[in-house]
Amino acid sequence: QVQLVESGGGLVQAGGSLRLSCVASGRTDSNYAMGWFRQAPGQGREFAAAISQNGRIIYYADVVKGRFTISRDNAKNTVYLQMNSLKPEDTAVYYCAAKSGPWSTIRATPEYWGQGTQVTVSS
Repeated sequence: QVQLVESGGGLVQAGGSLRLSCVASGRTDSNYAMGWFRQAPGQGREFAAAISQNGRIIYYADVVKGRFTISRDNAKNTVYLQMNSLKPEDTAVYYCAAKSGPWSTIRATPEYWGQGTQVTVSS
């Protein structure tokens, strides 16, 4: 079992930056792919970014590619999402997710979720 706690959300103006953090506890033996998803008001949850267990494989949704950067520090059991050049359409609750097994499966079948952190981008 893994528990995930996100932080770092807030209100920012368009063009600004935020850095989200997600701290994992419980079975944190670094055998989990990690990812970030988001859910805008009235919409379904969508994938944003993911990183493999050793951090060597990273992929992004097209809508955030070039603006967001995912990274992880396994010594701190923490994954980050650096968000730059934010747009009002990035407004959403951002969720951290974890998945054991093949890293490529986290996008379709995340295993554990955090409680989410609100990001609001004003125009």
